[in-house]
Amino acid sequence: MKTFNIGLIRVLTTEDEEVLNAHGKILENNFPFRVESRCIPDQYTGVHSEETHRKAVPKVVKLAVDMEKKGKDGVIISCAGDPGLEEARAELQIPVVGAGAAVASIALGYSRKVGVLNLTESTPEAIKDILGKHLLAEETVEAENTLDLMKPEGMQSMLECSLKLKKAGAEVIALACTGMSTMNAAGKIREKVGIPVIDPVVAEGMIMLSLLKF
Repeated sequence: MKTFNIGLIRVLTTEDEEVLNAHGKILENNFPFRVESRCIPDQYTGVHSEETHRKAVPKVVKLAVDMEKKGKDGVIISCAGDPGLEEARAELQIPVVGAGAAVASIALGYSRKVGVLNLTESTPEAIKDILGKHLLAEETVEAENTLDLMKPEGMQSMLECSLKLKKAGAEVIALACTGMSTMNAAGKIREKVGIPVIDPVVAEGMIMLSLLKF
């Protein structure tokens, strides 16, 4: 099987190589991808508000354009808010996939009753646009940014919120933060709550592979 060269954009600024490459490793372990990960500058708490989203857009587009020039087969914006997704698609000739649109689309492939687990106060527009009336319920984790998710209380809050989504009638949960992927939140939530949980990093890989392979 052919191996595809993928450029992955992290919207969390970090000098930690392990953190930077965390999503790329998930993709490489699950798909025939060779991933180069790069992060946008000067956003050390990532994208978690309208202001941080707005600031990220031109930085994401700049990285995406550079990745295409370097011969990548596709570009993934590994953020559930999909900052710069439409702008990058307008500039590039290769596929550009965003985690938000991907996780919402895969969730709809399972059920029309989708619960969304958020880091920000409300579900990102990128996910709302896809789910529409099928967004059954949403809950927000008690955390200020993606770094807080890695604390024990962050995981506990995710489990509590997921149980509320199930109680509200959700048949599948879409994780609206790629930071949850790094800690395998989907697997842990699925085990405790008992319904399918869609990981945004795996979802973005599935969409990208479908665009490149066929």
